[in-house]
Formats: sequence, structure tokens, C-alpha cells
Amino acid sequence: MSKQKLSLQEQLLKSGLVSAAKAKSVKSEKFKQNRQQKNSKEMLVDDVKLLALTAKAEKIENDRQLNELRQQKEEQKNKAAQIKQIVELNRLPQSGDGIAYRFNDNNKIKAIYVEEDMRNSIIRGNMLIVKAAGVYEVVMAEVGDKIALRDQACVVVDNRMQQSNSTVEQQNDPYAAYAVPDDLIW
Repeated sequence: MSKQKLSLQEQLLKSGLVSAAKAKSVKSEKFKQNRQQKNSKEMLVDDVKLLALTAKAEKIENDRQLNELRQQKEEQKNKAAQIKQIVELNRLPQSGDGIAYRFNDNNKIKAIYVEEDMRNSIIRGNMLIVKAAGVYEVVMAEVGDKIALRDQACVVVDNRMQQSNSTVEQQNDPYAAYAVPDDLIW
């Protein structure tokens, strides 16, 4: 006679300690628990996948922003180099012993020394004062326009705009009748 191994449930049923209905309900509960556990494992796997996908998406977005920032910095460097080159090729000679032309740059009074005819051209707007690499230079108005296309902040003095505004101001100016002396230089 061979002994078969009986499951615990079958042994309890045989001995009469558990009824058949109770065994069936326990078996169905165990089946439900297994199914829920299986579903929860899948949910855990889905949650892990979801977290991994969001982390990957965040990393891609961060990388994109860093690349965009690098490109902007590179463009700024290129513009600064272009402006410096344009100024070096087209700057007009200044004289150290000429007349001081004073102008405002970021609420600070600055001065460059130029000849009388160059000073008059700056006042009329035929020449502009630009700032490149911390140095003020005088260039022709056309060259100043090229620089302004790259960076408007580099053009420090552009009297062309002031002349068009001054005609409107002169019409409304209560002191227009009083003449300003020709030798007044500040």
C-alpha cells in the first residue's frame, strides 16, 4: 500500500474537523487573495514604469533647457565678437588733446576727446559713439546701425533720434525765444 500525501485541507475534511462548505469558502478566499496580489504586483510594476518614464521626461526637458541656455550664451559670444570686429575695423581716430565730448552712459558722465569737426558730426548724428569691450569708440552712423542690429545697448550716443524729438520739443518749449551761447560747452 502506497501512502499518498494528502493536502492539509483534505486531511481536515477526512478527520471531520472542517466542513466541505467551509473548505470551499477558504479555497475561494485564497484564490481571491492570490489574484489581488497578482494585480497589485502588476500595479507596482506599472507605478515603477510610470516613475521611470516621468524621470526620463524630466531629464530630457532639463537637457533641452541646458542646451538652449548654452546656445544663447554661444550666440551672445558670437554677437560680442562680431561687434568688436566691426568696431575695430571701422572706428574713427580720436585725438587725446582735442575737445571733450561728454555724454551719459548708465547715469554716469563719460568723456571722449575728439576734434571739433568730429564733435559737430556726433552732435548732428552723422557719427555715433559705441561701447565695445568696455571702450568707447566713434563710428559712422551706418556702422552704428549694423552694431545696433546685433546689440542696441552697445550704441551709447545716437543724436539722430534726439534731433527728431527736439523739433517737437522746440514747438512746446517756453524758453525757445532765449538763445543759447555758441561757446557753451559742458
